[in-house]
Amino acid sequence: MDKLQAMETFVAVVESGSFVSAVDVTGLSKPAVSRQVSELEQFLGIRLLHRTTRRLSLTDEGRLYFSRCKELLGAIQDVESEVGLNSDQACGRLRIGAPQDFGVEQLAPLWGLFTERHPLITLNITLSDRTIDLVEEGYDMAIRISALGDSRMVARPLASVRLIACASPAFLEKHGTPRYPTELRDYPFISYSYQSNGDEWLFRHVDGDSCSVRVRSTVYVNNGVTCREMAKAGQGIAIQPDFIVNAAIQSGELVELLDGWSTGEKLVVHTLYPTRNHLPPKVQRMRDFLIEQFRVPPWCPRPAA
Repeated sequence: MDKLQAMETFVAVVESGSFVSAVDVTGLSKPAVSRQVSELEQFLGIRLLHRTTRRLSLTDEGRLYFSRCKELLGAIQDVESEVGLNSDQACGRLRIGAPQDFGVEQLAPLWGLFTERHPLITLNITLSDRTIDLVEEGYDMAIRISALGDSRMVARPLASVRLIACASPAFLEKHGTPRYPTELRDYPFISYSYQSNGDEWLFRHVDGDSCSVRVRSTVYVNNGVTCREMAKAGQGIAIQPDFIVNAAIQSGELVELLDGWSTGEKLVVHTLYPTRNHLPPKVQRMRDFLIEQFRVPPWCPRPAA
C-alpha cells in the first residue's frame, strides 16, 4: 500500500462526499478508491468511515485522522512549492474563511488586486458568520472579528472596529433623538442575531461613566448589511460595526447617536493561520497584503481637505 496515496484518496472521499465523486478528484477507478480506503483502515486497525447506502460519515477516529492528513498533505504541498519556486514567488490554492458582511463590504474589492500581484495563487474564499475550525476544515487562514480563543492559531491584528448606534433622520424626526443610553430602551431596535451579548448593551462615556441597557428588539437579522438597510428605511435603531455603517453616516442616510458614549465591547479584525515553523509563501503574501490594505481602514472617514 502506498500510504501517502491512500491518505490523499481518503481525504478526497471525505471532501467530495462519496467514493464515486472521489473518482473524478483522484483519477482512480471506484474499486481502487474503495480498496485504498479499506487498506488504510486495515493498516490503522480502526474504522474511518461509516458507510450506508445513502451517505458517508466520519467516525470520531476518522475525523481526527482526516484533520491530521490535511495538515500533513498541506505541509507536503507547501514544501514542494517552496523548493520548486524562488523565495519571491508563491503558488497554489489559498483557502480563506471570512465573515459574510466584512467579506462582501471590505474584502471583495481587494481580491482582484491581490491576484494581479500573485497570479500563481488561486483563491478559494468562503464567507460565513459561523466560527470555522481552520485545522479541522482545511483552511489556510481566516479573517475573524469575534473573540479568538484558539491557541493553535497565530492571530495578526489588522484594524480596530467600533460599534455605532445609529438611525435614519426620518426615524429620529418621528420618534425623537435619544441623548443617553438609558433612553434606548424606549425605541425599537433592529438587532444582529449572532450578537454575543443579546439585547443587553454596556455603554461607556469618555468621562468614565458606564451603564448597562437592555434594548427592545423588534427584528433580529443574521446579516449586518440587512440591519443597516432596515435602519436606513426608518425601521428602528441599529448598533452595527463602523465598516458597515460609516459610509451611510457620511452620506447622511444614517445619524450616529449618543455623542461621547461607546459600547463597552472592543473589537479587532484579525487574520488567523495555523501555527507553523515555516509559514507557506502563499499565506505570507496574503497576510502581508491584508496588513498593507488595512493599515488605514478603508471605512474610516477621511479628514476634509
